[in-house]
Amino acid sequence: MARNAPMVETYGEGGFRLAGQRHEGSVLIVGDEAKVWPVRNLAEITPESLAEVFERGPREVEFVLLGVGRVNALPPKALREALAKAGIGLEFMDTPAAAQTYNLLTSEGRRLACGLIAI
Repeated sequence: MARNAPMVETYGEGGFRLAGQRHEGSVLIVGDEAKVWPVRNLAEITPESLAEVFERGPREVEFVLLGVGRVNALPPKALREALAKAGIGLEFMDTPAAAQTYNLLTSEGRRLACGLIAI
């Protein structure tokens, strides 16, 4: 499946460079489009912060990959439960690992959304 998703080229200093463009702050990539994501820490990741993922549903988003910051930690229970109920998978890891994993999975054509908390 052909994808036109932006690749994460660098991260750090409070943002990301995706496909040659600097993005300040956290980013949410859904439907091969990177957007500003007003999430600064793990506690701020809510079902509402991923509304676009839920709108697209499991036919368009197989799973969400979250980069939860400098250190891996379990996302909030309400988010985990909402994704499970919607039939959307969840993977989470520290932001550096998530950025690398996102690039790999995107190159394989996987249907994922990715939320990366800036570090």
